Amino acid sequence: MNIGFDLMGGDFAPTEAVKGLKLYLQQANNVTVIGIANKAIIEPLLAEHSIQNNIQLIHSDEVIGYNEHPTKALKEKPNSSIAIGFHLLATGKIDAFISAGNTGAMLVGAMFSIKAIAGVQRPTIATIIPKTNGTTGLLLDVGLNADCKPEHLNQFATLGNLYAQNILGIPNPTTGLLNVGEEEGKGNILAQATYPMLKENTMINFVGNVEGRDIFNDKADVIVCDGFTGNVVLKMAESFYDIATQRNLHNDTYLSRFHYENYGGTPVLGVSKPVIIGHGISNDVAFKNMLALAEKMITSDVCGKIKNSFSTNN
Repeated sequence: MNIGFDLMGGDFAPTEAVKGLKLYLQQANNVTVIGIANKAIIEPLLAEHSIQNNIQLIHSDEVIGYNEHPTKALKEKPNSSIAIGFHLLATGKIDAFISAGNTGAMLVGAMFSIKAIAGVQRPTIATIIPKTNGTTGLLLDVGLNADCKPEHLNQFATLGNLYAQNILGIPNPTTGLLNVGEEEGKGNILAQATYPMLKENTMINFVGNVEGRDIFNDKADVIVCDGFTGNVVLKMAESFYDIATQRNLHNDTYLSRFHYENYGGTPVLGVSKPVIIGHGISNDVAFKNMLALAEKMITSDVCGKIKNSFSTNN
């Protein structure tokens, strides 16, 4: 198993990336991490942290900055860590690719380097939702698709269901449609048109509409919405942890679950191979958990199961 790791991506990379790599390798088995980085910078850090085994380096002398245009940067910086990572993924040299670098470049690379699975109209990005009962749920889309059609949300539900089964370990996930009311027929044109599609989708266990107040309870394991709405919810949820920290609520176990580092990164669902996008401010624990998520996506073959599901139902 080979995991491609952009060691240069992130506000605190490469130092935190190397520290996270060390944490991950302490618990990993039968995994080789293909680190993509400037060797002159990264080799002394690896030596400093006594990392010698299960790591191979591929040199990259360019980095795509956060303010650069994603498509233009990927084209003009073929030696960047992100561009090299997607080349390795597309050519089968690595089994998954992770980075906390330029989010736009990661999304463009995922869409155009390895492409969407046949039958998937639009790949989506999802985020973990901590539930008040101690379990975790999934919300998607959270930013990749700001404007959606009903058939897109219907596919998001199928993608989220497969991810919840194979990665979150939920045997029969319940799926809800984020809306402004519980009753069928509520909501805007998109929600009204999506509801009957979800109701007829035999790939999911649809439980109807869920409201904003239901996001953190156990009414639905998987919640679908357009990316504009989902991103607003995601940013609001992230603020919970910031507020808890400001108010010194460090002992609240529920609020502590909102810390981004617990989940590592956001998977791109609907593309043919595992791609995970990390938070720009990722620390060592976040990088470790990104690597662990990549390993789990490879081991469970969730991308292959998505491919089989869509080929069977199209």
